Amino acid sequence: MYRIEKAPETMTSKERVMRTFAFEKTDRVPIDYMANPGIHQRFCQALGISADDRLGLLDALGADYWETGAVFVGENRFPVRKGRKTDPIYGFHTRWVEHESGGYWDFCDFPLQDAEDDEIAEFPVPGRKDFSVEGLREQLKEVGDKAVYIGHPGIADIINSTGRVMGMEETLVRLLTEDEATLTYISRVADMQLGMLELALDEASDLIDFVWLGEDLGTQIGPMISLELYRRVLRPIHQRYIDLARAYDKPVMVHTCGSSSWVYEDFIAMGVSAVDTLQPEAAHMEPRYLKEQFGGRLSFHGCISTTGPLAYGTPKEVEANVKETLEIMMPGGGYHFSPTHMIQDNTPVENLLAMYQAAHRYGRYDRAI
Repeated sequence: MYRIEKAPETMTSKERVMRTFAFEKTDRVPIDYMANPGIHQRFCQALGISADDRLGLLDALGADYWETGAVFVGENRFPVRKGRKTDPIYGFHTRWVEHESGGYWDFCDFPLQDAEDDEIAEFPVPGRKDFSVEGLREQLKEVGDKAVYIGHPGIADIINSTGRVMGMEETLVRLLTEDEATLTYISRVADMQLGMLELALDEASDLIDFVWLGEDLGTQIGPMISLELYRRVLRPIHQRYIDLARAYDKPVMVHTCGSSSWVYEDFIAMGVSAVDTLQPEAAHMEPRYLKEQFGGRLSFHGCISTTGPLAYGTPKEVEANVKETLEIMMPGGGYHFSPTHMIQDNTPVENLLAMYQAAHRYGRYDRAI
């Protein structure tokens, strides 16, 4: 059984994370964890922790974040297909795809692909009454001093979320042409998500620390859409989410896959506090570039690639990668230590242990790196 030797702590998770948002000095960098089921089970086994004991795992890692929110309690109004999973909130379908490390549920059978306007208008979207916050406050009191967030990378994510029901190519075309039926559907989804977030904030604002949103805007080599299209169509919708969070005095973090730094000046103007994922292999997403261009104006959550040394290197290479990233990102504060995505099932457990041990070894502010 392995054990992570944690850095000395003089702050709670809440204090550490919120000070990082504010670029204030902390005892160490805040640490986050996210992983696919296969590697999660193997990692927990190596640490001698039940895979169902989320809080126990976070405590063992010294991880600081806890997701919460309203729970869907409505009925599934979408057709169920054989060999498919159907999401009861958004109505998209997934199928199981095997790979050498296990498998994953991939999107398929896009229900609004080639749909007529009336089909799009009638496509079900849940309402606020389909969500519940019963027991939310009690749950949050049980997680102690963790930094609590509502939302996730799929909230406010217009391109991906619409693409899951309409297909990616058709979604991009309809956004570019400002198709009225599609924009009305997107607005209905936004209304639903904003209602869901507001429900949680109304119930437990004093226990919630920040809001996490998402919008994948880049490929590995450049922007997915133009800045002009972003400003014309997507930005006004995203602003609604940011304004809601700010009405409750909550910082906002936005998940952006791929080469997305081209939109960060707009994010700053809109009131975004932090950006997430930060794939270092994508164009203009290297840690040094981000720190030089946006340090002190955006805090950063991510940078530890799930497709680099963590998956394909040795523990020593993982340690070196973590140390180098921290050397770049820690000065001046504002860095949240995190993998770029869910840790993938092909990741060796030894590398994952090396990653979190290195975060504690080199992520302390009371010693030189």
